[in-house]
Amino acid sequence: MSSMRPLGPAQPASPPLPRPLLWALLLALGLYSAYAVWQVGVLGIFQAGLANPGALQILLDLVVMALLMLGLMWRDARATGRRFWPYAVLTLAAGSFGPLAYWLMGPARRPGPVVA
Repeated sequence: MSSMRPLGPAQPASPPLPRPLLWALLLALGLYSAYAVWQVGVLGIFQAGLANPGALQILLDLVVMALLMLGLMWRDARATGRRFWPYAVLTLAAGSFGPLAYWLMGPARRPGPVVA
């Protein structure tokens, strides 16, 4: 017999970082991504990820992290009544732009009371 309890309803998650820092990350990533696409093109970015076993390992690791983030966003979207699919599509198409947009476009949350 398992001692694991069933999980209760999902609690909405707070953004992982302060919004100004999320905006700064989005801006920096956007600028560098635009530069990279300008230099090598979209296809060149994916070709670099497949260039050798080390690059492929990094690409696969990022795919796993994106899938984990999709799960977290899905759970949070269900708990808060937000739409999930626009951010899922953005995540699958453009990586971390999806989760950054999800956290930036979500409602501001105030921390709840601390229960001892």
